[in-house]
Amino acid sequence: MERRELFTAVGAGAVGIATLGATAAMAQQVIDTNPAAAASHVPPRLSKDDAVLLLVDHQSGLMSLVQDYVPDEFRNNVLALADIGKLFKLPTILTTSFETGPNGPLMPELKEMFPEAPYIPRPGQINAWDNEEFVAAIKATGRKQLILAGVVTDVCVAFPALSALAEGFQVFAVVDASGTFNKQVADAALMRISSAGAVITNWFAVACELQRDWRNDAEGLANLLANHLPAYKNLITSHNAKQ
Repeated sequence: MERRELFTAVGAGAVGIATLGATAAMAQQVIDTNPAAAASHVPPRLSKDDAVLLLVDHQSGLMSLVQDYVPDEFRNNVLALADIGKLFKLPTILTTSFETGPNGPLMPELKEMFPEAPYIPRPGQINAWDNEEFVAAIKATGRKQLILAGVVTDVCVAFPALSALAEGFQVFAVVDASGTFNKQVADAALMRISSAGAVITNWFAVACELQRDWRNDAEGLANLLANHLPAYKNLITSHNAKQ
């Protein structure tokens, strides 16, 4: 390539980059100055009247793979999320993957807590959304906000999250009730679904967002937090001692 042609190509590339930068800046300016555009980028708030709880593949074999949380902490987080489902009377759906194989059975506590909930042992589908019964159970609730947790994060949470988002559902992935091989794997999975539109949250935030106001059954929420957060139990004990 001759020198003049080279300069021309470089100049054209610079103009292209500048144009892209200007376009991005203009788009950001629209968001900054137009309340309606800004609102469209704000994640929705969880509502106890529009949310359904999905507990995916919390199975004995799969839980042994969880290394981003210590076992007792992780079990506590999962049961805390389940207690949230009970407190706010959320429709809850349980599912397992190939439980007759090495993945093992569902955590027994979950079955005990939700004896009437739809329980879907998938015969082979890795992505729970590929199971028609699972999707039908979700759609039967008539709700659009999916509070999702599972093992492992990069598969049993990420795959159904992406599928649900593609069908117009709002997904709230509960990071501390989901686990995988290590933090780097979890971070990559969460970045993937977040970029697709999922909201990344934790069980404590879910509880508070559904509660909205302490005057809505303050005792129920306080007991839930005290049962799953030792520090919060100390706070409640201290408060009660002053009464």
